[in-house]
Formats: sequence, structure tokens, C-alpha cells
Amino acid sequence: MSRRRCHEMSASRADIRTALAPSSPATPTGSARSVLVTILGEFVLPNDGPVRTSSFLYILTGLGYEIPAARQALNRFAERGWLTRQRRGRQVCWLPTPAARDYIETGTERVFSLHAARTPWDRNWLVLFVSVPHERRKHRDKLHSALRWAGFGNPMPGVWVSPHTDRAAEAERVVDELGLRGQALSFIGPAGAVGLNEREIVRQGWELHEVADHYEELLAQFANLEPADGDPVLFAQVKLISAWRRFPFIDPQLPEELLPGWIGRQAAVTFHDRWQWWFERAQLRWREINR
Repeated sequence: MSRRRCHEMSASRADIRTALAPSSPATPTGSARSVLVTILGEFVLPNDGPVRTSSFLYILTGLGYEIPAARQALNRFAERGWLTRQRRGRQVCWLPTPAARDYIETGTERVFSLHAARTPWDRNWLVLFVSVPHERRKHRDKLHSALRWAGFGNPMPGVWVSPHTDRAAEAERVVDELGLRGQALSFIGPAGAVGLNEREIVRQGWELHEVADHYEELLAQFANLEPADGDPVLFAQVKLISAWRRFPFIDPQLPEELLPGWIGRQAAVTFHDRWQWWFERAQLRWREINR
């Protein structure tokens, strides 16, 4: 990783706020830490090298976060082992760690998978049964969160299903990390005649009405947005990616055969188009801020 010199930035807090474009967003959405993940993945990792504290503060305050919250997010990431500090005189710079790079690149891959071409579904399901003993109930939320992130649905207590049979390894990792292998079993196969049919599995396994509402909000916010150069396009790109990062967690990416006409596919095209159109201009503004 490059170790270019970390120049000191003399702008005061008032200077930072004054420099923001009048059209820049003023109300933060999501946590400062969530937006910081976006900044790391979209700007820091692709450009390599250390980043001044003031560069992070410029974006976070421009998006409406208070400076104490922004600084706290940086410190939390350092405590978590995702950022390391470099002090150059009075200026503090930050570098992402390998752990941060691995986590963020995995998340980025999942985000952009929403736009990937789909292969025809073979009508097989990956079915996972997991029983969490009462004395280990603290693991239940971790199990549910991890399996939801992997796209599994939960049509009835203790039963998790996914039409993506290639996610068996991910399910195995989750179960093993929580020490639940002895309380789990799995198999792959088509839905049978007994019990729920495929349509009912989808309806009971996932809260898709809520996901569709979130997609509607995303399209309303970004579909016709044309930000100007400079801060407006930089802030728009950060907001777009931050909003989009949540969808791999809530959208199971069900095949067309199970969910025809799904709004998530239209939203994925819109997201990818906007990201491509804004990318170079947003990168240019980032490099101007952090030079």
C-alpha cells in the first residue's frame, strides 16, 4: 500500500461547513459508522494510501453528521481493528487494515451481485434445520442475522430455506462458528407435495412487501437525480451506495421463477447506472479533498 505523504489540512470546522455546496444533503440517514464503511469501500480502498481525519470529516459533516459522531465512528473502527492511525506532526491519518479490506470487499461483492445476470433456477432448495438450545439462546439473534444476510428465509420456527443451493458453505460456516453443528441438519431438493408449496414458502419466509417499499423509496430518491460536479455528486454517490448496501441483507434475490416482475431487478439496474454515471466525478472530488 502506498505511503504518500499526509499533508496537513488547515481548514477549521467552520471552513469545512462553509465549503459545502448549498445543494448538499443536510439530514443524515443511517449511522455515521455505516456511511464510513461506504467511504472506505468506495473511495479509500480504490485510491490506496492514508486518509486525513479532515477528509473523513468533510464528507460526514457534509452529509449532516456532527463532528463528535464522525470522530467517534473513526475511533470505533480503530478499536475494532479496521483502521490504523498514522501521526504526521499535528495531523492524524488513517489506513484500512487487511481485516477491513476483506470485510468491505466481501460486502461490495454482495452489493453488486444484485445487478448480476441470473441463471435459470433448477427448482432445488437448500433447507436447513437449526434448533438453538435454551441455554444458548444468546446465539439465536446472531444465527438469524447471519442467515438473513446469506439470503435465507424462515417460513417456520427452526427452518431456513434458500433457492441458492451454492450457499451451503456459508450456512455451514455460520452454524460452525456458533457451535450449533450438533443441533443442525440440511438437505437439498425440490419442494414436495406435503405442506407449503413454493408460493407459500416465499410468502412466509420473507417480508417482501417491506423490501418492495424500500426499493420504491430508493427509486424515488435516485432514479431522476442529476447532481452537479463537486460536492453534490460526491455526496449523492455516498448516499446511493449507503442506501444500496442494506439491500443484500433484506433482499434474498429470489429467482424469476419464484418472484416474477420483482421491483428489485429494476432498482438494481437504476443503481448500477447511477453508480457508473457518477463514479469518475465522485472520485475526482474525493481526490481533490484528500490531496
